[in-house]
Amino acid sequence: MTDYAKKTDVELVADVQGGDQAAYRFLVERYYRKIYNLALRLVRNSEDAEDVLQETFVSAYKALPNFKGQSAFGTWIYRIATNFGLMKLRGKKPVFVSLDEPRDNDMPNIELTDFSANPLEEVLDTELREKMEQAVSALPDDMRTVFLLRDVEGMSNAEVAEILDLSVPAVKSRLHRTRLQLREQLSRYFMERGGRSSQKAMNP
Repeated sequence: MTDYAKKTDVELVADVQGGDQAAYRFLVERYYRKIYNLALRLVRNSEDAEDVLQETFVSAYKALPNFKGQSAFGTWIYRIATNFGLMKLRGKKPVFVSLDEPRDNDMPNIELTDFSANPLEEVLDTELREKMEQAVSALPDDMRTVFLLRDVEGMSNAEVAEILDLSVPAVKSRLHRTRLQLREQLSRYFMERGGRSSQKAMNP
């Protein structure tokens, strides 16, 4: 029996291109939680996030026969998901360009788990995390997307630039403006929180 867990993305992609549908199921299992979380934070709606998730993996499966490996599979799948998410936000039908039909008509049967109850990393107390999520959700789409890919997903500036079809300096500039805006909003929260703490200390 093939041990797919020990294979790299490159090896799994080669297996899929060779007709091994089980290899694609494992690629989905490797990435679908990350893709769902990104979609949910991007579109801010669990139903739309599930649509983005399904559309991403169906489109990726169709496009894999012509995938040349010029970028990492992870970067490529994130780009597809981001494109679908942004198109969903703009109220248009998502379209991923240059899709060819799969070599056979049988799309693997993929069961996708609902991860809608997955917040940002639990490194902050509940109230601060909620404020952070609210501040991120209120960002314009272009700023929120850069922030999610760079600071939440932990991608490099170069990877974010590739996913969003931007230059690295443009990513850095957009990220800088985003961080400043978030810092400003959270600074107001900390000032208000400090004031509440002082009142409690004076009026136990």
